[in-house]
Amino acid sequence: QVHLVESGGGLVQPGGSLKLSCTTSGRTSSSYTLGWFRQAPGKEREFVAAIRCCGSSTHYADSVKGRFTISRDNAKNTGYLQMNSRKPENTAVYLCAWENSRIILSSVRNGERYDYWGEGTRVTVAS
Repeated sequence: QVHLVESGGGLVQPGGSLKLSCTTSGRTSSSYTLGWFRQAPGKEREFVAAIRCCGSSTHYADSVKGRFTISRDNAKNTGYLQMNSRKPENTAVYLCAWENSRIILSSVRNGERYDYWGEGTRVTVAS
């Protein structure tokens, strides 16, 4: 089993930056896919970004490309989501997800392909 814990959420002003962390533990594999998703009140969960081992292949939703950066520090067993130029519409609960395999490129946006999920961290963008 894999356990995920998100941290770093909170309040940020429009245009500000915030960095989320996702610490992993348990039976993780060197072959993996780490994803970030978000869910706003009353809306469906949506894909934000993903990174795949082992060549650090990254993928982003069009709405965040150029502003968000996903990364993974294998030595610290921690994934990150750097969020710049925050907008009010970015307000949501952000969740990290984990799969002990290198998910096929065409499926990384599909939450059903991830076996493990954190409970999420709330991010509010407001003045």
